[in-house]
Amino acid sequence: MFNKHLLSLQDFNQPQLQTLLVRAMVLKEETRKGICQQPLTGKTICMLFEKASTRTRVSFESAMYSLGGQVIYLSSRDSQLGRGEPLKDTARVLSRYVDGIVVRTFGQEIVDELARYSDVPVINALTDLHHPCQVLSDIMTVIEKKGTPENLEIVWIGDGNNMANSWIQAASVLGFSLTLACPEGYEPDPEILSIARMKGSCPINVMYDPIEAIEDADVVSTDVWASMGQEEEADERIEIFKPYQVNKELLSRAEDDVMVLHCLPAHRGEEITEEVLEGAQSVVFDQAENKLHMHKAILNCLLEDAQQQA
Repeated sequence: MFNKHLLSLQDFNQPQLQTLLVRAMVLKEETRKGICQQPLTGKTICMLFEKASTRTRVSFESAMYSLGGQVIYLSSRDSQLGRGEPLKDTARVLSRYVDGIVVRTFGQEIVDELARYSDVPVINALTDLHHPCQVLSDIMTVIEKKGTPENLEIVWIGDGNNMANSWIQAASVLGFSLTLACPEGYEPDPEILSIARMKGSCPINVMYDPIEAIEDADVVSTDVWASMGQEEEADERIEIFKPYQVNKELLSRAEDDVMVLHCLPAHRGEEITEEVLEGAQSVVFDQAENKLHMHKAILNCLLEDAQQQA
């Protein structure tokens, strides 16, 4: 049995996350073999997106259609989010129209309140605090290419943003060690880090030196230095984050077969070089594909589970 909503990875236990990972791999293999299964026929999700998106929107829509369901997409211009209607009203109304709500927004408090009043699953497709679906897709890619993460040295380089927070929670729940290198003042959320360390069984280290962090790394992941909503800080961040660029010189200190992840879109020449992004160590497009299969697994498991509990 799953939690009703997917708001952050810390809300799930290890067997639940492993079930999602296995289900995503099975669905990917079935797609490769041309096996068509549509367990969500007759189901509809509403996608509430306040933040622009290419990969997340297309992969969730494609996932739902592939599973036999339907999609209603609402941007900030189309919905009452931000127009004064209480979120609890939005949640209770949508619960009577659709079978699930996928939300991509700024504040974590928005998805939390929608979930509090929703009778159907709410899925966090990104907030400023968490990006759980993306990190599950990334871990799926790690398993495919490198094996179980418990046996690997996984390193995050760059901003202590929503991706870093979700990597920390994944490490805590799934039981693997994680090292993060961030500039001073740009560390991950301290409360998330504290809870993850308390609940987890493996070390989660945060340091300022990317060269020290990347020593012996099997997997290196990074993200843009200025996320949506931080555009005014972009020039300042570029100067601060320059030592954290994932480039050939930095990767030379990792394992020879180190794997590079980036959730895209990438700012080539900033957080990652063109040479690395297009190089043999990069798996970013396999990683992007896996969003589709992971989103299928999340929709499949949560919506079917909700139906069984109804």
